[in-house]
Amino acid sequence: MKDDSLASLAGKHFILATDLDGTFLGGSDEDRRALYDWIEENRHSIGLIFVTGRDPQFIRGLCDGGVPWPQFVIGDVGTTIAEVTADKNIEPIADLEHEIASLWNDSGEKVRAALDGHPGLTLQPTDFRYRVSYDLDPGAFDRAAIDTVDEMGLDHLISDNRYFDVLPRGVSKGPSLKRFVSYMGVSPQRVLAAGDTLNDLSMIECGLPAVVVGGAEQALIDRVSTLPNVHTADAVGAAGILEAVRAFDLHETP
Repeated sequence: MKDDSLASLAGKHFILATDLDGTFLGGSDEDRRALYDWIEENRHSIGLIFVTGRDPQFIRGLCDGGVPWPQFVIGDVGTTIAEVTADKNIEPIADLEHEIASLWNDSGEKVRAALDGHPGLTLQPTDFRYRVSYDLDPGAFDRAAIDTVDEMGLDHLISDNRYFDVLPRGVSKGPSLKRFVSYMGVSPQRVLAAGDTLNDLSMIECGLPAVVVGGAEQALIDRVSTLPNVHTADAVGAAGILEAVRAFDLHETP
């Protein structure tokens, strides 16, 4: 049973939908503590969603170590959409994952076989449910892998010039976040999307108020800097999130 006091976003004045590495986890210890304390002190009015390439196991360890627990997780680069229960389990939302599973169509083995030994790609050991992920060596990478993925009816995503993800067609952070916001009946203008690398591109450009935090990948900044819904922060990581909350006047800040 979910903890309605945590899981419901309907009554929240402001909702932060944030990437983790380099964004929510970025910046100085002091900046992170300021952001985390502000969220904990305002749980009645602030909702928190992690939108990340990380998997639920990583998130559990992170939050058990002192990072604020989110109410929901859009993980695995948008291929997991889950709620955090009262006993701190991260449970997929079946209504939202059914389409993702259908689009993936158990393609993991097919992808691994097609890209086995491909130049510049090293398979990551985690067995994700609806994606296959590789470490990328840009100097050795052969872009024929992109054609191979496209021919399978799937999407590829290169981020930070060192990761290569194979995803269900049309599924990534942005589309999953927009579907989630619609499903929850939340006003999009109360949601701030925050990120720092190209795997955040789809959520930064999906039309929600958004921030590219200081220290972000230059390729991401170049792609979104002219969009009217995007604030390009000077402050790094966690401090950049608070900078954007002020810039958009989404909530009172410290």
